[in-house]
Amino acid sequence: MHTHHVEAVLDVDEPGINAYATLLTRPSYLAGAILLAHTLHKHSPSTPLIIIYTPETLPEPSIKSLEAEAKHSNATPYPVDHLRLPTPSNEEDGETGMVAERFIDTWTKLRVFDVQKITGKKVERLCFLDADMMIFSDPSPLIFNEENGAYLTAEDGGGNRLCASHVCVCNLDRDSWAPSSWKRENCAFTPLTSPSDIAPAKPQKESETHGIFNSGTFLFQPSPSIRDFVLRRFESTPVKELKRLKFPDQDFLNQVFNERWKSLSWRTNALKTWRYWHPNIWSDSQVAVLHYIVDKPWATRIKHDAQGKPVAGYKGDDGETHTWWWDNFNTWKKERESQKETDLLDTVAKYVAGESGEESEEMKAIGGGAQDFAKKWEGRKDGEDKKEGDEESFGQGPHGPILRKPVLGERGHGRVVRGRGQRAHPNGMSYMEP
Repeated sequence: MHTHHVEAVLDVDEPGINAYATLLTRPSYLAGAILLAHTLHKHSPSTPLIIIYTPETLPEPSIKSLEAEAKHSNATPYPVDHLRLPTPSNEEDGETGMVAERFIDTWTKLRVFDVQKITGKKVERLCFLDADMMIFSDPSPLIFNEENGAYLTAEDGGGNRLCASHVCVCNLDRDSWAPSSWKRENCAFTPLTSPSDIAPAKPQKESETHGIFNSGTFLFQPSPSIRDFVLRRFESTPVKELKRLKFPDQDFLNQVFNERWKSLSWRTNALKTWRYWHPNIWSDSQVAVLHYIVDKPWATRIKHDAQGKPVAGYKGDDGETHTWWWDNFNTWKKERESQKETDLLDTVAKYVAGESGEESEEMKAIGGGAQDFAKKWEGRKDGEDKKEGDEESFGQGPHGPILRKPVLGERGHGRVVRGRGQRAHPNGMSYMEP
């Protein structure tokens, strides 16, 4: 591995920019990332999107698709290595350098803390967005505002703070994996009465469910300090403890930033289920960032029931919000056709459901196995570790791990590398690799 690095020089007096970032490690989420870029550019055209991606597991045609889309959507592809769990030689379980498939992608999300400069400009505020999100109105005033900026830079926080929105703990689907405290009456969003309300963040010791955030959207001030604050905690946490986390990156970040985060509006991370779970705050016109948890809209074409109502999602309740995604996809497709982006269109078409409505095994696998996880956890106590080989999981969602097989075009992963080195990034930044 690389042991040298080129450290970016950050001028503290240099005026910085606001930016968004997302992560793409698999071609199965290519359509999600590209439509995120497209809709963000539509509603917040002056704010760039940094698409962090892993060349090791992303096929070359997908990388070229990101580069093609970047010309139209104010996006910047940003290659990184996977961030993987180290496996010390003294591990009791006898592992010798390989980690379970279910952890191969999730920790790479922490690479966002390496980003400090992009296209020669210092990033002053950076907001991470999951790749299964879509933008429906400009989220920037809700995110990059003076109040949030003051919180992030407050002297007593040392610059090591986040802004995010709460985890919804209603668990109206009665998923077996959820902690017993996950009930509607304990949800931070339940007491709210209007779309403009924001639930306050509370210390976890005061309220377990009002003190945790969803890591689908989070804002921070990039700096060497916060990068080291996160990665040193990652490196110092026993591997067995990291493996026990049900929602790895989210649970880990909640540990690191306990009592170090401030609430964002629910509108910046609106889970699609809230349209019927939280009518107390939901308004279609108020949604800025829609989070397509569990079933991904690009995996299946919209069906209709006998009354003509759109049906989508594993329970059939998400037809309306999935229709919104496809409407934007069709607009994007027409634009790129007019721009003669044939290769881009052909590549993306491989990872979205066909117009015929037929479901391939590859498309059905994307996000659709998440609910199977509940069966795997039935009868298991909170925090009890899973035996390796029970099943494979390929990433985490806010409603549990996503269980699926690799889809067409996905690459292998290679070995886990121990030790800490740094590698030069072409934009002048350096990023760490474990």
